[in-house]
Amino acid sequence: MKTLDLDKITAEEIGEDHIGTSVQTPLRDDAFDKSDEEKIEIIQEHFAEIMKALGLDLEDDSLKGTPYRVAKMYVKEIFEGLNPKNKPVARQFSNNYDYSGMLVEKNIQVTSFCEHHFLPFIGKAHVAYIPSGKKVIGLSKINRIVDYYSRRPQVQERLTLQIADELQGALETEDVAVFIDSKHLCVSTRGIKDHSSTTITAEYRGAFQNEDTQQKFIDYIKTDTQID
Repeated sequence: MKTLDLDKITAEEIGEDHIGTSVQTPLRDDAFDKSDEEKIEIIQEHFAEIMKALGLDLEDDSLKGTPYRVAKMYVKEIFEGLNPKNKPVARQFSNNYDYSGMLVEKNIQVTSFCEHHFLPFIGKAHVAYIPSGKKVIGLSKINRIVDYYSRRPQVQERLTLQIADELQGALETEDVAVFIDSKHLCVSTRGIKDHSSTTITAEYRGAFQNEDTQQKFIDYIKTDTQID
């Protein structure tokens, strides 16, 4: 299989290939030298130029505020997970009940952006862990961990691994599972324009590599637990 030299190929040559580089989000060394306000100002200026290049009239009342709105949205909302200051603190609590079974948090909303086309992918994450001892974390922190890593330019495979890594560290257990099922708008709105397909990624660690434990987790995901 031919190995690509990423330093020598162009975006046109890469085409539709999804090239992965690392489990870590690729950030520059000076990623946090500028304040949020400085980043918003820079993005606003550049996005205005993109709109002008597309032939849009920024003097129109409907469009004149768009560059700022987009810039603020990028920095303060959909990509806020790039900034470590926004990382949720997964404080541990005593496992007073000595619960040692599987804990599953399912149907966690995932809204992220594909780093190849900056279009959303939207779906659900299902997460499970088995406590290793006397410590657990609050249920809402699991949702916040998923949301934090989702709010950055991503590929779904990396997102799955980052959530698994963070849960292992926060829970101090090897026994974690992460399952994500999502629809990618870069597939449904451009290129092949397939509106029906979804993408599934899964990471099983520790006890979840056992087929019986893994199947139990999958059975829990399939269980209809909707509450009216």
